[in-house]
Amino acid sequence: MHATIVTLPGDGIGPEVIAEGARVLRAVAARWGHSFSFEEALMGGCAIDAAGDPLPDETLAACERADAVLLGAVGGPQWSDPTAPVRPEQGLLRLRGHFDLFANLRPVRAYPALARHTPLRADLLDGVDMLFVRELTSGIYFGQRQEQGDGDDAWDTMYYSVPQVARVARVAFAAARGRRGQVTSVDKANVLAAMRLWRRTVSGVAADYPDVTLEHALVDACAMHLLRNPARFDVLLAGNMFGDILSDEASVLAGSLGMLPSASLGTGTFGVYEPIHGSAPDIAGQGLANPTATILSAALLLRHSLGLEAEARAVETAVEAALDAGARTADIAAAPGEAISTSAFTDRVLDGLA
Repeated sequence: MHATIVTLPGDGIGPEVIAEGARVLRAVAARWGHSFSFEEALMGGCAIDAAGDPLPDETLAACERADAVLLGAVGGPQWSDPTAPVRPEQGLLRLRGHFDLFANLRPVRAYPALARHTPLRADLLDGVDMLFVRELTSGIYFGQRQEQGDGDDAWDTMYYSVPQVARVARVAFAAARGRRGQVTSVDKANVLAAMRLWRRTVSGVAADYPDVTLEHALVDACAMHLLRNPARFDVLLAGNMFGDILSDEASVLAGSLGMLPSASLGTGTFGVYEPIHGSAPDIAGQGLANPTATILSAALLLRHSLGLEAEARAVETAVEAALDAGARTADIAAAPGEAISTSAFTDRVLDGLA
């Protein structure tokens, strides 16, 4: 098949990890006889510096022509002022809103080979394999807000409608059907009106999925159980802010933020795929970044936007084989001498695709 993929390297370590993700996609194309064309565009802090806009019109037009987008990371110290009128993260929010990418998938697996790199006991990690489904285009990140500059008050609105909750809930229930058949819906329904609507709507959607078990969990209790008994979770459905926070918490189960991919999807096959980690400017340009999350994001791209399940599974298997064989970047190495470079880790993954 032929596909057009736009890469948005972004800032910090973004260009390094995107280069490795593109290497893997090119290897997949060569191995399975596909044709992937790549177009690179600016987004984030680098786009602010070049064009005064974190998501220039040219970038948005390139994404509109593409089958999928592979995104690195945005931001850095030079753009970190939260009061600045133009900031890198604004480009992310606009990209998600423009394409109505309302469902963010964040799979979390605990790899046995990396058990010693987590702060939890190894026995707690046995069988950990969960999927976060995070609502991405509403909630408190998109609600009305008021900032009074240096004044004494400010507010942000957590807004949800029944259609917004229902559509992302359907994504979670459909995903659970292909997994272990369990959905945990996370809310704060004991305090927040928006979350009471969330719980009521999710319960209504559950009636269409009698083969899937639904439980509701308050966000604070869920945060505790993620560390006390993480293997109990299958699919976790959460709003924008809670899903953001909890999936970052769950990164400790995999050993590092550098291990976790994500897919942002709408109603069609187009999607934006990115590691959940940040731009890590302190290690940029040193070959220290872990490309695993980006490589696994490329696997999600193959699966969800291109419909290439066998190829996606092959990439995921190659990553696990590299880890089992001892391939380690600095963030998951037991000792400095054990670490290999960003590109060397990808070499090991590509060996598993040959």
